[in-house]
Amino acid sequence: MTCWVGIDVAKDSLAVWLRPQGKSFSVANDAAGYQQLVALFTEERPGRIVLEATGGYERGILHTLSRAGHPVSRLNPTRVRAFATAMGKLAKTDPIDAAVLAHLAQTLEEAPSTVPSPERERLRELVQRREQLVSQRDDERRRLPQAREAFVRQCLEKAIKTLQATIASYDREIAQAMRTVDGEQTEQLSQVKGVGPVTVAGLLACWPICQNSGN
Repeated sequence: MTCWVGIDVAKDSLAVWLRPQGKSFSVANDAAGYQQLVALFTEERPGRIVLEATGGYERGILHTLSRAGHPVSRLNPTRVRAFATAMGKLAKTDPIDAAVLAHLAQTLEEAPSTVPSPERERLRELVQRREQLVSQRDDERRRLPQAREAFVRQCLEKAIKTLQATIASYDREIAQAMRTVDGEQTEQLSQVKGVGPVTVAGLLACWPICQNSGN
């Protein structure tokens, strides 16, 4: 019998719900837990597995299930919450969330997610962190003209200089990571007029996500 699986992802655990069996259990969010699920799903043969994007905690199980050949989809939390509200599931616990995800797994008609490679995931993390550093640097730059105290100005200038150096190191790391992901595509995008290295990195980092933007 085909089953539909929802996995609610937490930092240390994975709450699992199998539909229509109504079977619920939890495993650790680590390599041992992943192998337990791979072994189980080899027997159960799920029609689809759905999990929620949770800031990266889902990456390990997502990659493991995908490599094992299971149809797995990673969904945006807003979309999941909207579905739960429509189904009248207003309470929020790990088993309830997993049950909602299993229901979603049964109702989805779109293709499973394209799972980014570990190299592309690494590039995406580097790009996201660079964006955070640029935001911090720009915040400090905006504060600098308003600073009157010499010591404050000195600290701001030092922070800006440090952030700029860190951003430069990220640029070097990102350039190398882009070529690891897809050297040919990096070259092609870099030759497009008006498209700079930061834009190229962002495009390469999110390419599989863009292809599945409905998720």
